[in-house]
Amino acid sequence: MDNMKIFRLFSLNLFLYAILVIAFGSVAYAEPGDTPAPTVDPKVLELQTKIDQRGADIKALEKEIAQYESQLNSLSTQASSLSSTIKSLDLTKKKLSAQIKLTEDKITAANIAIQGLNSQISDTELTVSADRRAISSAFSVLNQHSDQSLPEIILAKSSISETWDSLNKLGILTDGLLTDISHLKKTKDTLSTRKTVKQQAQADLTALKAQLNGQQSAIASAVAEKNELLKDTKQSQSEYQKILNQKKAQKDAFEQEMMDFENSLHLTVTGSQLPSSGKNILSYPVDVVRITQYFGNTAFSTKNPQIYNGKGHTGVDFGVSIGTPIKAALSGEVVGVANTDLYRGCQSYGKWIMIKHANGLSTLYAHLSVQNVRIGDVVGTGSVIGYSGNTGYSTGPHLHFGVYATAGVAITKFTNSKNCRGATIPLADFSAYLNPLSYL
Repeated sequence: MDNMKIFRLFSLNLFLYAILVIAFGSVAYAEPGDTPAPTVDPKVLELQTKIDQRGADIKALEKEIAQYESQLNSLSTQASSLSSTIKSLDLTKKKLSAQIKLTEDKITAANIAIQGLNSQISDTELTVSADRRAISSAFSVLNQHSDQSLPEIILAKSSISETWDSLNKLGILTDGLLTDISHLKKTKDTLSTRKTVKQQAQADLTALKAQLNGQQSAIASAVAEKNELLKDTKQSQSEYQKILNQKKAQKDAFEQEMMDFENSLHLTVTGSQLPSSGKNILSYPVDVVRITQYFGNTAFSTKNPQIYNGKGHTGVDFGVSIGTPIKAALSGEVVGVANTDLYRGCQSYGKWIMIKHANGLSTLYAHLSVQNVRIGDVVGTGSVIGYSGNTGYSTGPHLHFGVYATAGVAITKFTNSKNCRGATIPLADFSAYLNPLSYL
């Protein structure tokens, strides 16, 4: 290679380095071979061992919870009796206790993972900082040499061998810079990735803590339900059956009051106000779908599967055990949160939540044990808004999921009712009740 080619190569490399430094900021330099081979940090190994241990515990708990769930599903198919109800509540308590332990283990694992990520991020930031300082120093050396022309470099040396040695060292220096700048970019990408992973881990941790609070409230609800049941029935099957019959009569009376009230609302939904139906407009509010009662169940609803005519079931029931996370079927604003059980004898929705969506639909989630949201909250699709329960008029734990045309539903306080005076519930014109399965 002649001297002019060497000079051009040197000048081109210097220009490329300047562009790279501007693009990546201050960068680090190290001579080839200076970067030590990666070693496994004992702290990382220790953290990974802890995470693996938690992982084993989590799998065992998930298996235990699945067994409880299977037993509860089996009980739900049996005729209702005092003994089966108490057994169901006992199983529910065991299942929720296992779920609480599972969530606690997941929280511990998340904290360990975040601890490890913090250590990795700190080490990577130190590497980036050191690399930047070293490359900046090497770039200064190149700048010093760039002040000399190729003849000056040659004449400054006492012999041709020293001249070639000097030019060769510059070539090594520039080639090393290219390698180290590439290494720096990869290190910065790794740093960015680890920070993103940490943000997600922190978000997961926050969600787990909220889930733990919900599960603890759900187990308290199950315990209170059992204690109240034992107190009211005095552990007598005949008393239990008497209570069931009374609740059924109160529920029928309330439904008649509700129908009369709805007839007086005059909230008829016109064709233009009725949201178009279609699959996947809404997401299922539970992870495991097991439908125990369908919408309507009348000749009219069979012929017109979107609309309810004042008879039959106003929504879809999903069979879920107490403490199951209930999720928003679509993003929207929480417009109603109430508890009809505060009014003794009011056999209705129990603890319920209503969300208004931007597409003209509103959704109802009833018989909850825990409500996680308040009126005015804005929730996203799939966010946990509460936990299932057995509140209100319910022959067993489930979620009642209702879908309405927003234009035809109003959250109303009963002012004239035998058992529900003062209770707040959503009321709708018959034309506003929609079949959830037309939208899920």
